[in-house]
Amino acid sequence: MEVYFDNSATTKPYDEVIDTMAEIMRNYYGNPSSAHSLGLMAEKKLNEAREAIAKTLNVSASEIVFTSGGSESNNFLLTGFVKEGAHVITTKTEHPSVLNTCMEMEGRGVEVTYLNVDNEGKIDLNELEKSINKNTQLVSIMHVNNETGIIQDIEAIGKLIKEKSSRAKFHVDAVQSYGKLNINIQSSGIDLLSASAHKIHGPRGAGIAYIRKGLTPKPLIYGGGQEKRLRSGTENLAAYAGFAKAVEIIYKNREKNFEHVLNIKKHFLNSIASMKGIKINGQHINDFSPYILSISFIGVRGEVLLHMLEAESVFVSTGSACAARDTKDSYVLKAIGLKNEEIKGTIRFSFSEFNTFSEVDKAINALSKCLKFLRRG
Repeated sequence: MEVYFDNSATTKPYDEVIDTMAEIMRNYYGNPSSAHSLGLMAEKKLNEAREAIAKTLNVSASEIVFTSGGSESNNFLLTGFVKEGAHVITTKTEHPSVLNTCMEMEGRGVEVTYLNVDNEGKIDLNELEKSINKNTQLVSIMHVNNETGIIQDIEAIGKLIKEKSSRAKFHVDAVQSYGKLNINIQSSGIDLLSASAHKIHGPRGAGIAYIRKGLTPKPLIYGGGQEKRLRSGTENLAAYAGFAKAVEIIYKNREKNFEHVLNIKKHFLNSIASMKGIKINGQHINDFSPYILSISFIGVRGEVLLHMLEAESVFVSTGSACAARDTKDSYVLKAIGLKNEEIKGTIRFSFSEFNTFSEVDKAINALSKCLKFLRRG
């Protein structure tokens, strides 16, 4: 039995998504910008996909711009709005697509404040409030951290931003929460949001940028004027239709999936509770996404354990897949105060609706076997 616990890196596409994409490629191959009937048929499918995704966020379809994924959306929404001389606020634990963009903007005269986090990864609202000033143009905060699963209180954050500044826009990186947790755009005061298809059993190469009506970012790609002249280039219709199919399925079962995955995580935690030499990175289960579990195995190298588990057909990661080939220790785990030994021994287990209790049992047995070997003597 193959156990896939790396769903924060990417998820297995639904069969219906694959079927939808095949149908689109076979029967709707016209360019959505073409004036003939094949183009109009493709454009209709593109509009249907946009409307299906907009519906899940309770926003207008005109506020959704298709992109190639979460990283592109984050880059687009930050660079599209922030001007030279402006002030931006983010946190020390954001995804590299936000942090690296912020560092690039610093080189162009943008001032960036990187908020600290506590030992579970939460930001301090008082620090956020003190950081907002008259030049603050954008606050960018991740809803669910991709390494630890900590959930930021985006409703409280959005309310604070709006009370403190009428100028500052609120961007939420929702790549690890869209389709899994409740997101209320209006009550959270969200102006901009990023999401990705392949985190919710959709295809890779498809994402969205939500842009509140009335806001006009600088275009990401110049060209033929597709996507309201914000992201030119022939639309990846099959991927966007596949994204919409994934959204349709996952939103129909979102609450049921949440409960199932939460029970999977609880079963994992109960099963591992008596294991010696481990540290659960997140003690308050309700503050963390049920889809992500970070554990430090003291005295063990995470990469070695990862490959030993792979030999047992259990697939996990040492942290963010985007930084898997980076030899530096995780900046996220450093930011929450983990010791070097704990960081080097950390494994991320990330779950999906497809996982079962028997898969957890197999993973725990494999973990016990691998740790016994690694700690022998």
